[in-house]
Amino acid sequence: MFRLRFCMTIAMALVPAAVAFGQVSDGPLAEAFFQQSAARRPEDDRLNRSYQKGQAAIDARRWDVAVAAFGDVASANGSRADGALYWKAYALNKMGRREEALETLAKLRSAYASSSWLDDAKALELEIRSAAGQKVNPNSEPDEDLKLMALNGLMNSDAEQALPILQKILASDQSPKLKDRAMFILAQSDNAKSRQILAQFARGGSNPDLQMKAINYLGVMGSKENRQLLSEIYASSNDVNVKRAVLRSFMISGDRARLLQAAKSEKNQDLRMDAIHQLGISGGQEELWQLYQAEPSIDVKEAILHSMFVGGNTDRLLEVARSEKNVRLRRAAIHSLGLMGGDRTGTALVSMYSAESDASVRGDIVNALFIQGNAKAMVDLARRETNPELKKMIVGKLAVMGNKDATEYLMELLNK
Repeated sequence: MFRLRFCMTIAMALVPAAVAFGQVSDGPLAEAFFQQSAARRPEDDRLNRSYQKGQAAIDARRWDVAVAAFGDVASANGSRADGALYWKAYALNKMGRREEALETLAKLRSAYASSSWLDDAKALELEIRSAAGQKVNPNSEPDEDLKLMALNGLMNSDAEQALPILQKILASDQSPKLKDRAMFILAQSDNAKSRQILAQFARGGSNPDLQMKAINYLGVMGSKENRQLLSEIYASSNDVNVKRAVLRSFMISGDRARLLQAAKSEKNQDLRMDAIHQLGISGGQEELWQLYQAEPSIDVKEAILHSMFVGGNTDRLLEVARSEKNVRLRRAAIHSLGLMGGDRTGTALVSMYSAESDASVRGDIVNALFIQGNAKAMVDLARRETNPELKKMIVGKLAVMGNKDATEYLMELLNK
């Protein structure tokens, strides 16, 4: 009897695949399979439709419809019951039925202890209790994410109670993640004492890691007061790493005026270069051009050209490539134009090649066109080039491009 039941079990397991591939078209096994599937499918389809109806009701803010739909799915105890309980609680909370929402979440926790919805459920519970005016003690939460959610809620409702807890976290041996998020909660607050604590950390009132985080968040929040504080920290600090972090925060906050000032007056060459780089990232192209025209150092001018490339400043790079008297700077601009690509730069490079007498600069133009993959332009140059070495250089690059224009030209050379 056992062997019979075992064989039937195996056979039933194999029937779906056999039916799907057309190997079983009739007979008792196929009939049993289809009967079993037919019995199960309508209920699964109905529950899926109810779940989708609930989601649509959530989007439409029809909370009563959502509660009914998700309640239907949850009562079936199927594969989506835990998710349905979460969304039912969500809709109940939106209707102001907080006690019922909390009861629904409690049912989710007890019935589905390993559900992937539990973290969302805990966060929703914190939100409900906080909205109901219940004091949520962040220190009682073992989970860091939930502790931070509780702190954020407490900060909004009772900053005076939250601030000492945040300070305690920042002064303790808690994880870097928890300290980082605690710093973020401080940074986004309009509370005067919050700004005072953040400024204390940014000025170096704690370990260097926290100082860097505080400086970063001052840039992220980007208020006028924060930018002024960053400027004061930059002026008073002798730590290159701190100054570099401030420059990055100037970029994040869009403070191009202070970046320009640092690029002009900073005595440390590395920091000057960093200020120039941050100007390029922040879109300070006019500031960069102003710097370029007044700058005596070739090294610094080259760094400015690179920042123009970072900012996509094709016009100024073309101007430098055409009219700059220093060959090194012209070559740097040409290289950047090659990296930028585009029909406009390709046409301009070909035009420059024809007017150029310096063989090294011509070679740079060929390299720039090669970087662009502009085989057509290179073929045109090769046909007109009378310098044997330059022509060999162009043909050598065409030989490795695998481009239709390049291949046709190479065949043309072979057939001569």
